[in-house]
Amino acid sequence: MIEPGDRVLLIGEGREFFTRAGPGILSTDKGQIDLTTLAGAAAGDIITTHTGVQFTVRIPRPTDFFTHGKRSGAPMLPKDIGLVIAYTGMNSRDDVLDAGTGSGIAAIYFGGIAKSVKTYEVRPEFSKLAQKNITEAKLPNVEAIAADVLTAEGAFDVVHLDMQISPEYVAHAFNLIRSGGYLACYTPFLEQMAIVVDAAGERFGEVHTHELIEREMTRSKRGTRPSTSVCHSGYITIARK
Repeated sequence: MIEPGDRVLLIGEGREFFTRAGPGILSTDKGQIDLTTLAGAAAGDIITTHTGVQFTVRIPRPTDFFTHGKRSGAPMLPKDIGLVIAYTGMNSRDDVLDAGTGSGIAAIYFGGIAKSVKTYEVRPEFSKLAQKNITEAKLPNVEAIAADVLTAEGAFDVVHLDMQISPEYVAHAFNLIRSGGYLACYTPFLEQMAIVVDAAGERFGEVHTHELIEREMTRSKRGTRPSTSVCHSGYITIARK
């Protein structure tokens, strides 16, 4: 059941609107929508504009926050976040430490899976924006902290770093990870990846790096082939304690 203030996705007529239930009017090229009618609605309900055009109600998922959420920079791609989740075995028993919050997109994905997530961001304005996105995603188990992750304390099952990494961050992560837990580091360049691999190799028993490649297929009357868009995004290094 949608409550006033909740984020809502409206789909119809080739359009997609990321809006909020409550007082106000959403003006579209297909007509106006009274947003008060969204309160009390459920996923799959139909909302009609004043011109009679119908839109279907959706409850936003992490993929929708990736597409529509406010950004402070370029977030990790869903395929890259998915690899972190898959190769660390992240699950509902895990306490996760995330650093380099950015817009909070990775933390939102993690928050739908893990028991708890603490995400550190040194830039206060980025952390504030991320916390807003996290709150709108209705994830009370995720906390955005405006501080350097080197100040983090506690014990975690997974530590994820998406930031400019130096060996001291890998060493600090090792001290925070429970036995059997994982470190996952996203790095966009080979030089950064090498720093992570070398530092992790001194402490962790298992270290593996994966190049992040995804090719979308396109189909037309002429035939089917991979998209010509860039398919490489970076590297993920996974290390197990």
